[in-house]
Amino acid sequence: MKPKDIKAVYFIGAGGIGMSAIARYFIKKGLVVAGYDKTPSELTQQLEKEGMLLHYEESVTEIPYVCKDPRSCLVIYTPAIPESHQELAFFRANGFEIEKRAQVLGTLTCTHKGLCFAGTHGKTTTSAMCAHIMHQSHLDCNAFLGGISKNYGTNYILSDHSDYVVIEADEFDRSFHWLRPWMSVITSTDPDHLDIYGTEEAYLDSFRHYTTLIQEGGALIIHHGLQMKPEVKPGVRIYQYGLNKGDFHATNIQIDNGEITFDFISPIEDVKGIHLGQPVPINIENGVAAMAMAQLNGCTAAELKYGMKTYQGVNRRFDFKIKNNKQVFLSDYAHHPQEIYQSAKSIRELYKHRKITAVFQPHLYTRTRDFYKEFADALSQLDEVILCDIYPARELPIEGVTSKLIYDQLKDGVEKSMIHKEDVLELVKKRDFDVLVFLGAGDLDNYVPQVTQILKNKNKQ
Repeated sequence: MKPKDIKAVYFIGAGGIGMSAIARYFIKKGLVVAGYDKTPSELTQQLEKEGMLLHYEESVTEIPYVCKDPRSCLVIYTPAIPESHQELAFFRANGFEIEKRAQVLGTLTCTHKGLCFAGTHGKTTTSAMCAHIMHQSHLDCNAFLGGISKNYGTNYILSDHSDYVVIEADEFDRSFHWLRPWMSVITSTDPDHLDIYGTEEAYLDSFRHYTTLIQEGGALIIHHGLQMKPEVKPGVRIYQYGLNKGDFHATNIQIDNGEITFDFISPIEDVKGIHLGQPVPINIENGVAAMAMAQLNGCTAAELKYGMKTYQGVNRRFDFKIKNNKQVFLSDYAHHPQEIYQSAKSIRELYKHRKITAVFQPHLYTRTRDFYKEFADALSQLDEVILCDIYPARELPIEGVTSKLIYDQLKDGVEKSMIHKEDVLELVKKRDFDVLVFLGAGDLDNYVPQVTQILKNKNKQ
């Protein structure tokens, strides 16, 4: 199907953070945009306000008439949707052009300069940082983000003149193999999605293949010390970055009274006095990668400084809801052991002498089965751990795999308990917390607004 022939776009699994960004792109283009999602959410409600036609019952009769013509309707689906889905089966049986989200993004990287951010963790924050730096610079950019930017209140940035597009390159289901990056950052390659890849070797090889897709004349910016060995085309420059090692790194780091400043060391031009708008220790390293990408594409020192200082963060990524001397409450999307480790380490650095309590909802039975010891090690940096039941997402239960696997491995000295998600609000009402963090990629985050209000009301008493 040629772009000029597309009159309507139908999304199956429309409410996902990545899918909704593409939906917004087509809404902005003035096309009819419709779709299905399993459950309503704040994001789907917002999409409906923006003009998307959405329904929440799996049914062919719910598909709008304008989306039933295979000559003019493009269908986009998420890999999380099963092949048995009634609507997907209908489109397949009737000769529609059906693409995964990643295929659509891949097409964009062929027509724009794709600045892609891959990695087990860190890619959402780093890509959002880079998108903000680029968007407020003389270069501007389009962006498809894996989270809602607090600067823009959306996961999508549209430019009517920029040739750059910032994309979060997702390794799940090998989706990032559809991309053709102009430049790419790789933040990390800690094994994940072993239900898809099977082995750590296959996971690392998937990243190696991804690096072969970077276009000639482009660049790879890879985290210092990764196990994975890149394999790039001739003419692709390779740079390393890190906290204090690599071609791009930080020095003169100052963490004091809730603020973080550092100097950015670069083979192009050093920039002194970087001020982190979202002052979290892990964002020093994320910021180095984001600035490296922006600087390689022509952002000036002044634009880098302004972008970093005004960056406000991403919803659910170190997302502070309450932050004062009496009480701290934040939510973090961390759901891989290394993410949990970095999150806990950063919270500990910020609040050295305060009691830190984490409520953690493990995400996926397979991930819990494969990494329960690593989860326990990471969580054991904190003072208290409250474990919820596993969030299944796309999976069926696995016998013997529960949150208790993590519970039993937590180190001596860590206060620990287990709780059903539905009882969290009552727990918060009954107890006082010093520093409280919700961790995980499941639906525990749905309680964050209510918990925030409960804690604020307590503070007034």
